[in-house]
Amino acid sequence: MATSKSSFLEKVLGRIGRLDAEGLQTVVQRLARERSFLETLFNTIEDGVLVVDENGRVIYFNQAVTRLIGLQSGTEGRPISEILPEVDWKTLARLDAAGGRHVVRHEFEVGYPRPRFIRLYAAPLDGEQAGSSGLALILHDATEARQKTFEAIESERVQALTLLAASVAHEIGNPLNALHIHLQLMERELKKLKNATARAAAPTMLRRGRGQSASDAAEVSTASDVARKLDQYLGVAKGEINRLDYIVTQFLQAIRPAALQIKLTSLNEVVRQTLELLQPELENRGITIKSKLARQLPATPIDPTQTQQALVNLVKNAMQAMTKGGTLTMQTGETAEAVWVSVADTGGGIPEEQINRIFEPFYTTKKSGTGLGLMIVQRIVRAHAGRIELESHVGRGTTFRLWLPLHEKKPRLLEAPGHD
Repeated sequence: MATSKSSFLEKVLGRIGRLDAEGLQTVVQRLARERSFLETLFNTIEDGVLVVDENGRVIYFNQAVTRLIGLQSGTEGRPISEILPEVDWKTLARLDAAGGRHVVRHEFEVGYPRPRFIRLYAAPLDGEQAGSSGLALILHDATEARQKTFEAIESERVQALTLLAASVAHEIGNPLNALHIHLQLMERELKKLKNATARAAAPTMLRRGRGQSASDAAEVSTASDVARKLDQYLGVAKGEINRLDYIVTQFLQAIRPAALQIKLTSLNEVVRQTLELLQPELENRGITIKSKLARQLPATPIDPTQTQQALVNLVKNAMQAMTKGGTLTMQTGETAEAVWVSVADTGGGIPEEQINRIFEPFYTTKKSGTGLGLMIVQRIVRAHAGRIELESHVGRGTTFRLWLPLHEKKPRLLEAPGHD
């Protein structure tokens, strides 16, 4: 197409002095049709096409440029360095001056008219000789491709996490079971010691009442103190083993997600069961519970067990965010397409620089956190084809809202072609 156009223009330019008015009109009409065709073509494609002259000023752009970077009509003649300050125009200017068939690629982000990741390709307009007459810039919206790359990286990280966690669970799980069993045996022996000490204490006190030596009483007292200290030490050991067991369990839940067991379930009932399960711990921390459940919430196709697991993780995060008392608010609602449940606390909130990282594996702001709780919540919500919203204000608290669709998404099958 470029060859035919070039030959057409060469023929016209070679004969322009001999063309009459009708011939010139025919040439102009053909050029107008070609311009209209190219204009329609450029405004149809999704990539932005932007042309700058040798001084770096805009001389043409299509509609996609307006959509991508917000450039409006009437801005022709403006320097490209003002419109796209993120681009190294000096490098592009050297490309323009060098000419030749060189293409330069740049990547940058824009925040207006909306946050996008742009991939720019630049090439001289006149590629056959040095001293180019400008540059053609192609702006490609690579936001979705970049997001898919991030998702692929996240998937690889999760796979690596799977292998690591499986190994950790295997290596730690067996010793934990052995320690737990031996602690139970020690508790039994300690109980026997306490009973024996109690039996020995009664006749000793009786003999002391009759005026006999107090040495036996001292021995019994010492044995009682030892038993009490051993009981205390065993309690600490059991607590630490339970904490390690919780970490291993979190690993397994993160890397071995069970298939959803979908049932038509009342989301309100799942919330009530979650609060009932955690009520003793909430009351022990002095936290006030506010329940704002929507009336007549429709039954939703969810896995009640995994949904409750997600809510338990969110409520525990909320409890840990409120150091002294506070208020936990759980609320439900619905739209035409989904139901939602929110978990709000009155804790310290999440700083802006941490919000984008809280769903990452192992990332935690708590001293004893595993960094897997929110990852599990995200996995469960995604498995339900739902979404998570997060709103946080430093010093005021955080709200997580889980959206769950009211209808299961079924695969769309193509109809077989009909036969006459």
